Amino acid sequence: MSPMVRVLIVMNSVIFFLQLVFERWMGVDPSFIFGLVPALITQKLFLWQFLTYQFLHGHLMHLLFNMFVLWMLGGEIEEKVFWAKGFLKYYLICGVGAGVFNVLFSFNSPIPIIGSSGAMYGVLVAYALFFGNRQLILFPFPVMVRAKYLVLIIGGVELISSIFYTTDGIAHIAHLGGMIVGYIYIHFKIKRPPHLWRFWKNRGFSRNNRRFTVIDGGDH
Repeated sequence: MSPMVRVLIVMNSVIFFLQLVFERWMGVDPSFIFGLVPALITQKLFLWQFLTYQFLHGHLMHLLFNMFVLWMLGGEIEEKVFWAKGFLKYYLICGVGAGVFNVLFSFNSPIPIIGSSGAMYGVLVAYALFFGNRQLILFPFPVMVRAKYLVLIIGGVELISSIFYTTDGIAHIAHLGGMIVGYIYIHFKIKRPPHLWRFWKNRGFSRNNRRFTVIDGGDH
């Protein structure tokens, strides 16, 4: 487990425990203050919610699933691409971007959105860009799929869900927002994800090859 991934997992776990204390033993729901409530952001400028909502989770499985993705994929991204501070910056930017997308598409909603899923979808995009040929399990099916194809499948599912399943209690727009912001950040900040750069380099080399014809002069 890389250093920043460890810090984020501990932070999310501790905050989840504090959230339970406030909800169950003190009768206070922190989601309306620290969750992402679009109506409060647009009407009262509760801008801190873009950051704080990422560290709240609705239930234990919500937390465990996000932390599992962070643990499974985040460490390699941190150590081989961003390093600790860069990974934290990328993580938070994807989370904030996911929140912005959610507000743009539901700016008068009084329903709080919580969870680090937007940041996790950004992590998925980063893994697909830098380690796209790694084999991952297509959960819950025992099928191995390359990371880049798995992330495309997940993105397609989220796109369809954001159109046809808008009342299922899941912020599909936020998930898509995390993916889009992650891709844009990597494209403009790093510009050359390794496997994509090799693809375009090889493509350009192939084009150049077609411009020349090799003629064997034989014994002339």
